[in-house]
Amino acid sequence: MKRLGNYEEILNKIKEEKYFLLYVSINNCNICQIDMPKVEKIVNEQNFTAYHIEASEIPEAVGQLSLFSVPVVILFYEGREIHRQAKIIDFDELNYRMEQIT
Repeated sequence: MKRLGNYEEILNKIKEEKYFLLYVSINNCNICQIDMPKVEKIVNEQNFTAYHIEASEIPEAVGQLSLFSVPVVILFYEGREIHRQAKIIDFDELNYRMEQIT
């Protein structure tokens, strides 16, 4: 997963990419660290474009994307958010939603 460093990069990806996954975590979050490799595995298996942001580094994204807890997985398709999971990620559901897109 490529790491994005500012909110403008996120907006550009939303405009430019047909579909992608955005993984949001925060420093010192054990669940974030445990879930990230699982999400990366699904992304790699499906050859799905994915990006990662650190919420504490991009406070504007926290407000604009309504990020109230972490970890968060958001699927974007054709410029719109189509699926979101926060805190407890259902990996089977995530895999299913990604398969629907591709």
